[in-house]
Amino acid sequence: MKSRLKANLLGMIGLFLLLLVTGVAIFAPWIAPYPEDAGQTCHLEAMLQPPCRSHLLGTDDMGRDLFSRIIFGARISLLIGVVSVAFSTCAGGLLGLIAGYFGGVIDEIIMRIADIFMSVPYVILGMAIAVALKPGVRNLIIVIALVFWPALARVMRGAVLTVRERDFVEAAKAIGASHWRIMLVHLLPNCVTPVLVQATIQVGWAIMLAATLSFIGVGVQPPLPEWGLITSTGRQFMLYAWWYPVFPGVAIVITVLAFNFLGDFLREKFDPTLRR
Repeated sequence: MKSRLKANLLGMIGLFLLLLVTGVAIFAPWIAPYPEDAGQTCHLEAMLQPPCRSHLLGTDDMGRDLFSRIIFGARISLLIGVVSVAFSTCAGGLLGLIAGYFGGVIDEIIMRIADIFMSVPYVILGMAIAVALKPGVRNLIIVIALVFWPALARVMRGAVLTVRERDFVEAAKAIGASHWRIMLVHLLPNCVTPVLVQATIQVGWAIMLAATLSFIGVGVQPPLPEWGLITSTGRQFMLYAWWYPVFPGVAIVITVLAFNFLGDFLREKFDPTLRR
């Protein structure tokens, strides 16, 4: 009971934080006090000012309002996280569905490819793929989708293996339903929940990976106000402008925790092994 109450509380906190970050991203042009500072503007007379009334979170090395850039950065981070995980969920879910349903050689090929991807730490794998591509938001989404599809494929495959021998699947085969109809109409609706739960958690990981790759210079490029990129630039001024790297780092932590809390809540709610 205590663990369930704790999961519900953390889930509500995660949902609240997620709605807050999403609202900030949607209404960024109206919330940000200096929306022009999200671009290439420069105010050298105001560079590296500490937090004050006119600049709540201080300014960066170009004199731009850090609060405004963090607000607009929410758009980029959520876009990268949600879109990349959506692609990886579609690709991984489809491959896992095929592997679990057909089994045999097809299953072995798909799962061994997934094992190859998963044998490399996802940060290193992301760096290797990102270096081979041109830095930018679009390629960063592709990188993250390629990194995360194997885990989602495994989750889908495991769910399909528990369902494919049930009576309604056998009945569909008996009446001559095609393989694709069985997979998409009968198996997918009964297997999608654990995949969606895993995908919710992976959005937070995707945002963290995007920030990491931008931090080391192979992700989003200036002047876009991506949180990892702001943190990377701000670390050079850490000793005398602590606010510069700290506040975008806090934004990353809050957003990742929001998705993790919500994902844990959904897993607690829909996983029967955890409800017992």
